[in-house]
Amino acid sequence: MENNLRKIIIDDEEIGVNPAMTILQACEYIDKEIPRFCYHERLSIAGNCRMCLVEVVGGPPKPMASCALQVKDLRPGPNGEPPTIKTNSKMVKKAREGVMEFLLINHPLDCPICDQGGECDLQDQALTYGIDFSRYIEPKRAVLDMDLGPLVETHMTRCISCTRCVRFITEVAGIPEMGQIGRGENSEITSYLGRTLESELQGNIIDLCPVGALTSKPYAFTARPWELSKTNSIDVMDALGSNIRIDSKGKKIMRIIPRNHDGINEEWLSDKSRYIWDGLNKQRLDIPYVRDDNGRLKPCSWNEAFDVITHKLNKSPNILALAGDLINIETLFSAKELISNLGGKTECRIADTCIPPNDRGLYAGTVPISEISNSEIIFIIGSNPRVEAPVLNARIRNSWLKGTEVNLIGEKSDLTYEYNHIGTNLSELEKITKSKKRLFENKRILIILGQGIFSREDGYDALEVVKKFKESLNADLISLHVAASRVGAMDLNFVSDLGFSSSIEWSDIILNIGMDEYDLPKSKFVIYQGSHGDRGANRADVILPSCAFPEESGIYVNTEGRPQLSLKACEKIGEARENWAIIRALSEKLNCSLQYNNLIQLREKLFLEHPHLSLFDEVKKNNWINSFKYPKECLTLDFKNFWSDHYLTNPIARSSTIMAELSKNKQKKINKKVN
Repeated sequence: MENNLRKIIIDDEEIGVNPAMTILQACEYIDKEIPRFCYHERLSIAGNCRMCLVEVVGGPPKPMASCALQVKDLRPGPNGEPPTIKTNSKMVKKAREGVMEFLLINHPLDCPICDQGGECDLQDQALTYGIDFSRYIEPKRAVLDMDLGPLVETHMTRCISCTRCVRFITEVAGIPEMGQIGRGENSEITSYLGRTLESELQGNIIDLCPVGALTSKPYAFTARPWELSKTNSIDVMDALGSNIRIDSKGKKIMRIIPRNHDGINEEWLSDKSRYIWDGLNKQRLDIPYVRDDNGRLKPCSWNEAFDVITHKLNKSPNILALAGDLINIETLFSAKELISNLGGKTECRIADTCIPPNDRGLYAGTVPISEISNSEIIFIIGSNPRVEAPVLNARIRNSWLKGTEVNLIGEKSDLTYEYNHIGTNLSELEKITKSKKRLFENKRILIILGQGIFSREDGYDALEVVKKFKESLNADLISLHVAASRVGAMDLNFVSDLGFSSSIEWSDIILNIGMDEYDLPKSKFVIYQGSHGDRGANRADVILPSCAFPEESGIYVNTEGRPQLSLKACEKIGEARENWAIIRALSEKLNCSLQYNNLIQLREKLFLEHPHLSLFDEVKKNNWINSFKYPKECLTLDFKNFWSDHYLTNPIARSSTIMAELSKNKQKKINKKVN
């Protein structure tokens, strides 16, 4: 590889770089900062802002755009010397100052009221290359604002036509909804036919905008960046485990933005995860409740609630603990230990989801998510990734753009890229294995399993069919779950030998830990531990208010089996307690005290029993179990997508007015297309 490197000189420093690199990338390789507005490493090169100008010694007698000039295009010196680049010469400085002056000609002087203030690339670069006066005395141009929907607010007079938003919507999101019209000074960014945006990733154009032309509509005029406390965390709205940063002010979450992680979400975030903070402050449970003799829930103290539970357990010892979608590992570990000591059962496979325990190669997959980019053929089985994990869908699209063949088995869906719809049931897999096996030899094949296969009545049999298909093609596997807690719960063996439905029939008392997606029988005594007044709380006989995920530190395991640490971002609401602490306090009341008094001690015991959970941000190589026993009947059952509404899938989302509006708009567009 070193023999293929080309030597160049940047500001008197000689380096060897890949000839395919641009000058801008080569400069960044040695930590030379080059100003830019239009360039972004994950988007195509536009080269229209000209802020990244550099001087090529011996080249054209003018500065060159470093983002659009590759190293291989540079000519050596007259005596064979390496090409020389200058990034800080007088020519370069004067050229950048000229570009900055042009950019500011029509830019409004509204920094004091702009939401981008303090995080504005134009503001930062103007400090270095701008001047304190303008030679332009003519009236400034004004541009009408667009209506892009409830998420993105526009101030188009601030736009510098970098086209980052256009390229993202077209290339990454895969829905060409924006473009540029006009020429020269009269050019402007607009949406096609004046329509609002439909993409589930549209909020990312706010982060990409280097000026204040595109800002967050729900966040508008609420806070300044320097007022916010910033906490690294993990997204739990799906099982992907996107890295996020939670910005809070006091007890209130103000916004959620993505953090870069090349192995998971790159630097993108779904709109649902970005704007879910709205639901964190609404419909909260802040005090305990018990149901009286008249069937009404009445407020009580924590001791009163624990006394009711203790009294009930003394009469009916059969207790079942159910794990909700958003629960962290520490809570599940504590609950499992307590319930086991009480002789009860635990279950995380809600609504009889078919996931075999002790088969981590199946429920956590055999390769990390990043392998999507290296695959030549992808089979999506029983999944709609655009709905179940929009960021992962963008990664599949990126692979497709590079030539990957995508095949879908299941319901037809708009996946933002072209695919071969093979069929709606598993019978097609046998046909592929028999007739087309030779076409797949020496190919890197990836199978993506969705919730549509895990939620089937014959799910265990269907999984055996897929396992046989995987082995026949020597393919890799990724299991795409929709619950953030699911893989971690399976790692803890938070399951029963009876399964979900039979466990409920066996139980007298149900400890419902944040499970709101299933209606429990009225004949059972239900203890609900959760943060929001949703379906679970409405059915409960005792309510124990707990922290939402930003209000406590916790470990989550994402869909590929990667342990991740979420940090506490804000204070709890009312009398709510951390989830693990509720379990610990209840154990003391039941004379079955757990052997830890704080989170550190809990994690020490957790890591002792499950060492792989301490390996944060590492994807463990999972063993694969072969079996291949299945009846032929399962081949003919059609797949059904698991989620019908992407925006209202958990109690936090259902409490959000933003999610309600997005859901309503989505349904309107679906109805319009149908009609």
